Amino acid sequence: MPDAIASNLARARALVLRYGWNATAYQILNPGIRYWFWADGDAVVGYFKAWRVWVAAGAPICAPETLDAAAAAFEAEAAAHGARVCYFGADARLRALRAGHPGFSEMLLGAQPVWDPARWPDIIANKASLRAQLNRARNKGTEAVEWSVERAHDHPALHRCLAEWLQTRGLPAMHFLIETETLEHLMDRRVFVAERGGEAVAFLVASPIPARQGWLVEQLVRGFDAPNGTATLLLDAAMRAVADDGADYLTLGLSPLSTRAKTAIDVENPLWLRLALGWVRAHGRRFYDFEGLDRFKAKFLPDHWDPITALTNERTPSPITLHAIADAFSGEAVSPAAFLGRALADALGQEVRTLWGLRG
Repeated sequence: MPDAIASNLARARALVLRYGWNATAYQILNPGIRYWFWADGDAVVGYFKAWRVWVAAGAPICAPETLDAAAAAFEAEAAAHGARVCYFGADARLRALRAGHPGFSEMLLGAQPVWDPARWPDIIANKASLRAQLNRARNKGTEAVEWSVERAHDHPALHRCLAEWLQTRGLPAMHFLIETETLEHLMDRRVFVAERGGEAVAFLVASPIPARQGWLVEQLVRGFDAPNGTATLLLDAAMRAVADDGADYLTLGLSPLSTRAKTAIDVENPLWLRLALGWVRAHGRRFYDFEGLDRFKAKFLPDHWDPITALTNERTPSPITLHAIADAFSGEAVSPAAFLGRALADALGQEVRTLWGLRG
């Protein structure tokens, strides 16, 4: 890693560990994210540039009392380069400063479930279906253990699980705030591994949310040999471990297109966006089971759901801004059109393989 990149990463990490409050704060350390540092104070923004939009990964990471000034400086820097800004996953603090401002608008794009990990044993005690899932995995000889970062770093068995899991996804690997390649960049993360017969069959990666004494479950990956209930087993281990360490906040992260937090905020998406998101909900299962993911997270009975919005400094959200967000998640080297084209080709290929198998 070049010295300048390593220096910026170290500087950003120090700010995240000191001020990181947004659930996605630690994810700005993922590969491929640019950094803007505030010249007048301690603040950093992780962002992606596309279509003259600077898509920020959450809010500026800084002390709460300097958030307004840091955001204004970031917006001014973007404007000086002929760009506007979009805060994807803007947290409650920034929304209180910018939402409703005549120069800003919002898009509601999903929700994230939130738990107090100390309440987890009560959830398990009161939901028989979750206990059954745990028993299924344990009866198959599966146990969840925490691996040290040193052991998990770039471990071939975990890479194998990841490769197997990615084969089951309808979309190509995503980036930005849904980065799949974390095993070489664990640093302050925690890793829980499901082992069966001495072999790793699944793993969970949790990223710290330092200013909230919390954790984001960034990845929950199952290999081909993971029995039913393995995901619940891993989440159970992570919940109990972070609760023992005093954490009082844990989230499974974004559930795209979820409407479970719709009543929590007063945001009405423009007509074009409602139509676009409605089409994705109706026809997107070929690429990704959004509803299935939403139901999976809901079955663990979260304490509440937080809205996930994109806050942009334009009077009404535009298709260009949504395109820039898609560009950020699909990756710098792959346009959204090419990204979806690859997804369609993969889906059709899977259907052909299935039909061919039925012939035999």
